[in-house]
This record gives sequence, C-alpha cells and structure tokens, in this order.
Amino acid sequence: MTVFLALTQDLTDRERNRQALWGTIYMVFILGAFLFGGTYIINFFGISIEGIRIAGGLMIMRFAYSLLNPKESGRKITDEDEDEARLKPDISFSPLAMPLLSGPGSIAVVLGFSSQAVDFWDYITLFVAVVLVAAASFAVLRISPKMVKVLGKTGMTALTRMMGFIALCIGVQFIINGITMLYNGA
Repeated sequence: MTVFLALTQDLTDRERNRQALWGTIYMVFILGAFLFGGTYIINFFGISIEGIRIAGGLMIMRFAYSLLNPKESGRKITDEDEDEARLKPDISFSPLAMPLLSGPGSIAVVLGFSSQAVDFWDYITLFVAVVLVAAASFAVLRISPKMVKVLGKTGMTALTRMMGFIALCIGVQFIINGITMLYNGA
C-alpha cells in the first residue's frame, strides 16, 4: 500500500484508481496463468509439491521478515526501480502487478494449490479465490490514501508489522506442511 501510494503520488484519485484496477486485473491474469499452467510447469521442471511448499514458505517468510524489520531487510523493489516507475505513465503491470501483487511468493502458493487440484471444479474454486484476493487488493489500494490519513505513520507501522507476523506464520506453516509431506511420503 505504501509503495503504491509513493508510486502514484503525482496522480489524481481517478488515475490512481485506474492503476489499481489494472494492476489487480493483471494480477488475476498472472496468477491464473500459473494456476492453470502450474501442473505443466511443475512436471516440466520435475519439481515436487513438497519442494514448492517449502520454497513458497521461505519466500513468504522472507517477505514477512521485510515487513517486520523494514530497515534490515531488502525491499521488493529497489530505489532505482521506484524512481524509474515514477517516470512511467503506467505502473499497473510493472511494478504493481508484478512483483508487488503477484510476486514469487504468490506464484509459489498458486503453484502449490494447483498441483493439488483433482478436477475442473478445484481449478474453478482456486480461480475464484484468486479473483477474490484481487478484489480485496483493489479495495485496499483504492482506500489506501484514506487509511494512511486515518492511521497515520505509527498506525501504518503497526499494521505492517501485524501483517508481517501473520505472513510469517503462514510461511512457517507452508514449510511444516512440506516437510510433513516429505516425511510421510518416505
């Protein structure tokens, strides 16, 4: 949210909302491609579901750590990338949709779920979940200027750290699930 606001600070509310809308639409297409093509990608590279879960868990944990300790860890986009993005008339695909909204962690999660899909309805359910997450992301981006005003800097820091902790727990659980699958499969 804060990166989005920084990248769109010179835009009108209408232009900012358009960037958020197209960014989330691109997010659906990117994650949808990995959802429906995930099995082929996994099989082509010979990747196991356990490996995807562990790698996805590590990616989510890395992201969570950056939320918990922003000064110590790397950012998703560098200062140079952010400066370049400010000069672009359209940031909806890059860097908003990729890597901010649908980065490696999101892709790993989608690949992990797609590898467990058994039939057509599983894929439809997962795609609906991706669309719902995109809708929630759009809503958050759309109200982000108001949220920043209401919460202030301290409130945003607290919210970021709280979300970082939740993401860290999700990452740890992904790793536990991957290791458990490896152990039970052996």
